[in-house]
Amino acid sequence: MNKFKIIGAMLIAVMTLAACGGTGNKKKISIAYANWADGIAITHLAKVILEKQGYQVKLLNADIAPIFASVSHKKADLFMDAWLPLTHAVYMKKYGNNLENLGDIYNNACLGLVVPQYVTINSIEELNGVKDRFSSKIVGIDAGAGIMDAADNIIKAYDLQFNLLTSSGPAMTASLKKSIEKKEWIVVTGWNPHWMFSRFDLKMLKDPKNICGKSESIYTIAWKGFSKKNPFAAKLLSNIKLNDKEINSLMEDIADTKTNEDDAVKIWINRNLDAVNQWIPASGKTFK
Repeated sequence: MNKFKIIGAMLIAVMTLAACGGTGNKKKISIAYANWADGIAITHLAKVILEKQGYQVKLLNADIAPIFASVSHKKADLFMDAWLPLTHAVYMKKYGNNLENLGDIYNNACLGLVVPQYVTINSIEELNGVKDRFSSKIVGIDAGAGIMDAADNIIKAYDLQFNLLTSSGPAMTASLKKSIEKKEWIVVTGWNPHWMFSRFDLKMLKDPKNICGKSESIYTIAWKGFSKKNPFAAKLLSNIKLNDKEINSLMEDIADTKTNEDDAVKIWINRNLDAVNQWIPASGKTFK
């Protein structure tokens, strides 16, 4: 009987260790993101850094409206691509009481209508005069995206005789690439930061009526109370700051990757060790 008791005790001990170890013991964080180049880049950057600290990170892809709703209702922990104070103001007004802002990541963001450099107009006011060259179409991205609301406002403010086409971020850049290869005229909803500005020779059309506003900042938002429950993660995320060169090179690495986003991020981190390690709180694990 003693032999069986010993074996039983050993089995219980093994099961207890198994329950406490492995992924079951990992801290979990979920990050919602939309299919926008900057958001994809920032999200995967955070994922790789958090995983280094022992977190199990789950990524949730969705459109912008469900993202804000999900974070406000704790269905997702974070969204790292909130454009404020203008682009996503409507969502902050609706859900802001249940959200907390962990700080800005990048502070030179802007959006508007973009054309290839060879297009001979420079202002939104000139679009109607050459509408046939563009087939009276503006190629947009996801319905509900802040830039699509801005494009609708532009069309109304300038009385543009154009149709705004709904597609996606990747579909928009694919259309842009195809048109440039053929030297065709195309106008798209565009924003900076985006890898397309380093890949193609582009210009943002002037907006004399300032419908799109001035430069904005990109923020990380979480559900209200997240930083109190997860102080280490909140501190790390609030420390992430990217300048023009850093965010553009990160997006290019991801756009050019032959494997996956996380591998591209790790290559980028190896080139930017000093900056990345400064974001990690003293008790965390740095990259070598």
